[in-house]
Amino acid sequence: MLPLLQVFADGQIRHIKDTEESLAPIFKLGKEEILQTYSISNQRKIFFDRIGWARTFLKKAYLLEQIERGKYKITKRGLELLATKPKEITTKTLKQYSDFWDKFSKKTKTETHQSQNLEGKLEESLGESLRQDLEENVQTPDELIENSYLEIRSLLKSEVKDKIMSCSPQFFEKLVLELLVKMGYGGDLDEAAEVTRYSGDGGIDGIIKEDRLGLDKIYIQAKRWQGNVGRPELQNFVGAMSGTQKGVFITTSGFNKNALEYIKTRPEKIVLVDGDILTNLMIDYDLGVSLKKAYLIKKVDNDYFEEI
Repeated sequence: MLPLLQVFADGQIRHIKDTEESLAPIFKLGKEEILQTYSISNQRKIFFDRIGWARTFLKKAYLLEQIERGKYKITKRGLELLATKPKEITTKTLKQYSDFWDKFSKKTKTETHQSQNLEGKLEESLGESLRQDLEENVQTPDELIENSYLEIRSLLKSEVKDKIMSCSPQFFEKLVLELLVKMGYGGDLDEAAEVTRYSGDGGIDGIIKEDRLGLDKIYIQAKRWQGNVGRPELQNFVGAMSGTQKGVFITTSGFNKNALEYIKTRPEKIVLVDGDILTNLMIDYDLGVSLKKAYLIKKVDNDYFEEI
């Protein structure tokens, strides 16, 4: 927040987007770091998002004022704060301005009512955790949401994998076929099942259509293993492809170094799907998981408030 406020120290009106170029060198950020995006929202740049939150907090503390859409200017209060030559500006700094912190500490009647039930108490606890993190200047609210989501997803992946390993080989065959169909391969489930045969080793072998019209074929094999898949298994897989140039090898575990090096030498296009990728795909395509709760994060529609 301090570097951002200093950018406006000359009293000029600036567009918030123009501050990115000025701030990047201060934090010694390269081009890749500037363009880095959130993993769950590839269109949102983390660095610019942090600038946006810094702008929001400075504005709430009346250190910056909005002149017009996207354009800001430092206030008298902002100049007075810079005159004290602070080493940094954190949310603790902003707490000295009661009109800032009131926005985070006051509860609405609805929030008070919600806190009376178990779910409301949990949300109230999360809200207090958020306030503490903001006070400590650790992460922006968006980063807190992102990291919490990734932690929940990681736990979910572990649970999904445990469920897979506890099921029968026949169920694993069905699971793999359903996943491929959900991803757009094999036509429908009946068509996919027709071109596979149960191999008796806890996995499936067969050929599946690449698209609904069957313009190309993909050889598939799946191994529900604990240990990593090695080069011999991949060599057998390639040898059984009988001229098919595309293949997918799915395992609940992983692939060792020899297996990965071997695939690089092959002319065929072979995709390796380990346990981590498998559980990610199942979550992304809603296979074996269901929606627990959705949180919609909204923003102001500036176009709506523009008067003609």
